[in-house]
Amino acid sequence: MKGYWIATYSEIKDPERMKKYADKAKEAVLKHSGKILARSANNIALEGREMVRIALAEFPDVETAKKCYDSEEYVEARTYLKDNVIREHMIFEGME
Repeated sequence: MKGYWIATYSEIKDPERMKKYADKAKEAVLKHSGKILARSANNIALEGREMVRIALAEFPDVETAKKCYDSEEYVEARTYLKDNVIREHMIFEGME
């Protein structure tokens, strides 16, 4: 079954650093056979907290999604998030 990343951001302090993160993260996702399905700052909170950004990526399976998260490339990308964002990031398995 497919594996997915979902990341929600409730605060972004420096948009330029966020752009650098997004560029590096995309490289890591593509290297691990993943694809970005959606990335948007235009969302409507129907329940829960308002988010300033949401991102969704798909991988062949959960194991590959986790390998990408732990990869050198993605660890480097995450350095741009330090002290810059408040986010939640999860990996989950899709349904058949």
